Amino acid sequence: MRATEQQDSWASLLETFSKMSVAPPPEWAPIFGPLRTGARDAMMVLGQLGQTLDGRIATVTGHSKYINGPAGLTHLHRVRAVVDAVVVGVGTAVADNPRLNVRLVTGPHPARVVIDPKARLEPDALVWLDDGARRIVIVADQVKPNTPNGVEVISLPSRNGKLAPADILKALFTLGLKRILIEGGADTVSRFMQAGCLDRLHVIVAPIIMGSGRPGFSLPAIEHMDQAVRIKMHPHPLEDEMLFDCDLSAQRIALV
Repeated sequence: MRATEQQDSWASLLETFSKMSVAPPPEWAPIFGPLRTGARDAMMVLGQLGQTLDGRIATVTGHSKYINGPAGLTHLHRVRAVVDAVVVGVGTAVADNPRLNVRLVTGPHPARVVIDPKARLEPDALVWLDDGARRIVIVADQVKPNTPNGVEVISLPSRNGKLAPADILKALFTLGLKRILIEGGADTVSRFMQAGCLDRLHVIVAPIIMGSGRPGFSLPAIEHMDQAVRIKMHPHPLEDEMLFDCDLSAQRIALV
């Protein structure tokens, strides 16, 4: 497909994405069709990780820009363009200082959400830049956020210093945010997955072997292979990278 044809086709997908009575363009349907609606209720929650062939998301020092190449990053920006909100944990916000907007493709910026129970993130973080998109911080009860004017605040009860994924999603739903991307980091995506709060998981694997570094998932240890999470999966090539679209709908809990 030529570049202009792809742009027109992508514009068509954006226009019809939320219209369930209209089929998405066939070239986008296999990947983006399942993202239009959730498996259990009015929410659709997608987790996303970019990793190496040996399952690493960053070096031992935390450096991760950029494991994925242009095709993988473009896919991530396309996903951002079709969701209502993109969510990251404060560790990712501090380490990567991401903007979490849509720059590589045409499309609207999603709301940007940082899970920051102890209000660690500085007010000059790029995620808080006022570019017209909604900005939301989620903190623990009794914690005063350190954010610029215009950033919306959600306060939730904490348990052992953590905020429950289901509580976070329910709070975002009350703000009108129904289609959610949990973009990182590994601990955050893993917690949402373990809590049964993901409809799907996109893992983009780059043709890189690091041999060391931080793993893509952080889940409780198992002793036997029959305890491992087995997932229905659909592979999609993204130039020299591979997108694994994992269907987690069978374990998704009802949220709203």
